[in-house]
Amino acid sequence: MKLDMDHFEVSILFALLASIVLGIVTKRTDRERVQYGIYCFGCFMAALFCIGWFMRLLHG
Repeated sequence: MKLDMDHFEVSILFALLASIVLGIVTKRTDRERVQYGIYCFGCFMAALFCIGWFMRLLHG
């Protein structure tokens, strides 16, 4: 089975999976895990868009 995903989709998938793992391994209660996972996902998405725009400005 071949997955045909572009760079943006892979980046979102990575952000989602990394946020889940970070939430699970760093917090003690389920509520803290969910909140931290959402926070991490938001940070990943913000970084993704900021870096993307920065690269666009550099390359034109």
